[in-house]
Amino acid sequence: MAKLGAFNRREMILGGAALAVLAPAAARASAEGQRLSAMLDDFFQAGLRQNPESATNLGLDTGANADLKSRLRDDSAEGIARARAVNAAQLAQLRAVDRAALTPAEKVNLDTVLYTRETAASINAFDFGGQAYGPTPYVISQQSGAYQSVPDFLDTKHRIETAADADAYLARLEAFAVQLDQQTARQKHDAALGVVPPDFLLDTTLTQMDALQKPAGQSLLVTSIARRAAAKGLPDHYARDAAAIYDAKIAPALARQADQTRALRAQARHDAGVWAIKDGPAFYAAALKANTTSRLKPDEVHQLGLDQAKDIGARLDGLLKAQGLTQGTVGERVRALYKDPASFFPDTDEGKAAAIAYCNAKLDAVRPRLPKAFKRLPPYAFEVRRVPPATEAGAASAFSQGPALDGSRPGLVYFNLHDTAEWPKWSLPTTVFHEGLPGHQLEGGLALSNKDLPLIRKSLGFSGYAEGWALYAEQLADELGMYDDDPLGRIGYLRFQLFRAGRCVVDTGLHHLKWSREQAIQYFVDLDGDAPGFATREVERYCANPGQACSYKLGHTVWVNARARAQAALGARYDIRDFHEAGLGCGRVPLDVLDGVIDGWIATSKA
Repeated sequence: MAKLGAFNRREMILGGAALAVLAPAAARASAEGQRLSAMLDDFFQAGLRQNPESATNLGLDTGANADLKSRLRDDSAEGIARARAVNAAQLAQLRAVDRAALTPAEKVNLDTVLYTRETAASINAFDFGGQAYGPTPYVISQQSGAYQSVPDFLDTKHRIETAADADAYLARLEAFAVQLDQQTARQKHDAALGVVPPDFLLDTTLTQMDALQKPAGQSLLVTSIARRAAAKGLPDHYARDAAAIYDAKIAPALARQADQTRALRAQARHDAGVWAIKDGPAFYAAALKANTTSRLKPDEVHQLGLDQAKDIGARLDGLLKAQGLTQGTVGERVRALYKDPASFFPDTDEGKAAAIAYCNAKLDAVRPRLPKAFKRLPPYAFEVRRVPPATEAGAASAFSQGPALDGSRPGLVYFNLHDTAEWPKWSLPTTVFHEGLPGHQLEGGLALSNKDLPLIRKSLGFSGYAEGWALYAEQLADELGMYDDDPLGRIGYLRFQLFRAGRCVVDTGLHHLKWSREQAIQYFVDLDGDAPGFATREVERYCANPGQACSYKLGHTVWVNARARAQAALGARYDIRDFHEAGLGCGRVPLDVLDGVIDGWIATSKA
């Protein structure tokens, strides 16, 4: 695999980066490091002021930041310009730090935050786009835009305990209407540049928008505060006030956005990849690097996916034969497993509730095995929930949301149960392990609870690191024995590994090789037996989030290769718990920084 990232790995090895992982940061602080620490704290606070939603997500919208609980991000052209100016100023400050005067741990902090500002600058060079699971060229799509994120955010993240909390909720309803219009204006600006989502993305977007346009008394925005205010014994006027804001401001703003989206749909192209839009190839290159923290070119990523798909397919072949499935391709034989009705929960609300209970049981089952592989476990609660029905049509198949910093809200794993026929029981466990434990929730929970990390490092994320870890966690669950009495579950695990290799092929196929949406869907159906609906939603996700899908297998490859290096170098001294402590104790980092930390730990462990 080609070298990843943009940092001097040799310098990190010689600097003894592993010591920085294991030693308390405060005890090792240099004078320049203290200056850097103060700078990073200022950056973090500025980030909260700039993105009030993040303050609520972390449970930090209290005290000096209590006013943030009444606000949402400014998505106007002026707000975006201010954010870009702040990023440029912070980038200049970081580049002025005397790196040679820092301790190894402080260098990791500098390199990591510097990477985020450099990456943001590369994306800011494009005068269009927004954010979804990473940089997206489309301000509004089935996966980007306040219309689909804010209602769930207000319902699940905005706590209502007091009258002040309820008042803040009403203020955010007012801000939501403003934010909708700001994004509608940005959508119009981008369309004038020729940046419009393909027709099939707009179809799903409109389906979701239409589902949100309902009478106030049926809107989640109103029923959420009505239910929760009543539960706290607050006055009943909050429900009436919310309904009044909805009718007067939110509903008209939603209608304006839907009308403009519908007008754009009438002239939208069907080409799936970003190659077809203004500066599309350059945007894809920047998004691919931003998401994966890799310098691999699209052709290299495509070939890596093909090679790993071949290897994983060979492993699956043997497991399928052991189940008596000997005829046809791997994809055809996996698809044959979908024909067993006993493998599915009923496609009813009761059946979907049973599926969520099944997933929570898997989460409970893996917990007692975790100390075999980890020295520390996060001090948070975690649970599985269903994606809200209103956003099922365009939501990812499964995803994870971290807990509040203080533990007041659990870490959440969401499953999209739009159609239970897409989720055979044997496919659910590995997804629980990926999104929950020992995957995203364990990795993220350890970062949030790591007292040696600056607050800004707790809140940062790198898809290559995090998704690579989560895919490695699926492998680790197998190694911990979670499939010893579940051969179909092991097939489900490897089938998803194959699927992630296919993502590298499909994402680069769509955005670099000019594949059609239909070609990409058929590739997944043929490769690993995906249900067409599942494959369609996944492919459309990649169309809206170019590059992000490649981060899973690229990151997984780095984690696996790092472990193999450690085992080969340390022999009898190797302990998987120490390896995990080194890789997770440094916090979320670009992949090349991760490699440097692991190599530093290996060097220290051999001494």
